[in-house]
Amino acid sequence: MKGKKNWYLFVTAILIAGMLTGCAKPASGDQAAEDESGQTDATGLHLDVKDYPKIDGSTATIPLSEAFGAAVMGMTVEEARQYIVHNTTHNAYLNLIDGKADIIFVTSPSEEELEYASQKGVELTVVPIVSEGFVFLTSSDNPVKNLSFMQIIDIYSGEITNWKDVGGEDKKIIAYQRQPNSGSQTGMLDLVIGPDEIMDAPQEKIIAEMGALVDAVAVYTNEEDAIGYSYYYYVTDMWKNEKVKLMAVDGIYPDKKTIEDGSYPIRTAYYAVIRSDEPRDSNARKLLDWILSEEGQQIAEEAGYVKLGN
Repeated sequence: MKGKKNWYLFVTAILIAGMLTGCAKPASGDQAAEDESGQTDATGLHLDVKDYPKIDGSTATIPLSEAFGAAVMGMTVEEARQYIVHNTTHNAYLNLIDGKADIIFVTSPSEEELEYASQKGVELTVVPIVSEGFVFLTSSDNPVKNLSFMQIIDIYSGEITNWKDVGGEDKKIIAYQRQPNSGSQTGMLDLVIGPDEIMDAPQEKIIAEMGALVDAVAVYTNEEDAIGYSYYYYVTDMWKNEKVKLMAVDGIYPDKKTIEDGSYPIRTAYYAVIRSDEPRDSNARKLLDWILSEEGQQIAEEAGYVKLGN
């Protein structure tokens, strides 16, 4: 897609066998043998609290992280919650690179985060663990229900400034953005429009918190109407607002089915990221292998996320 950065040139991407058609097979043989830090078997991974990896991540992956922790440590989500600390996407990357976290659950790294890793001599392994859709939202009162991918680019490059130009009312488009290095801003620059093409947003239109962006977009007046962007799970599960609706893109509405089968055009993932020098037998890597197993993917789906699809 237009604007996609070549961040994969700086990142070791591990593609697990079978991942793109569903999930990886459970460990077998020596990989399933018990060791002093925990054990894996044909049905799952079991770790004590003291052996569970140091976790960090984005706000949108907190429920995912809590579900994984509960399953692996053999407790309820409420009990696991005290052991799960997420410091937002950017801070999670910094903590991983600095050795303060073993594994993080996040969106893709920004150029600044990759540069910081390079300065520290750290290579990252980035692995998709659940599918996700990058979505655009507007007021539920806005008559526009669909935008083409190119119309979205034109809105955020400043070429289209009025809703009447995309089939709506004669109202100014207020195009909200997120702050640099937030997961959704990195996603926007990776998946939709490059940093040299996106227009400079007035400071008051740059929203620090994703929930605040959703609420800002919900406001509808007779003078202006807003558009913003986020991730499907966050808008539909974590910060619902009945005054906000998701936009179809190129005629395809984002939902779990269209995201999983790949028909929704702006599709991405949440990733597990570890340092590439993480030992092969570490609990962080065991956790990652389990997440990609049939059991791990089922836990993710039960937590409301979209399992890896086509």
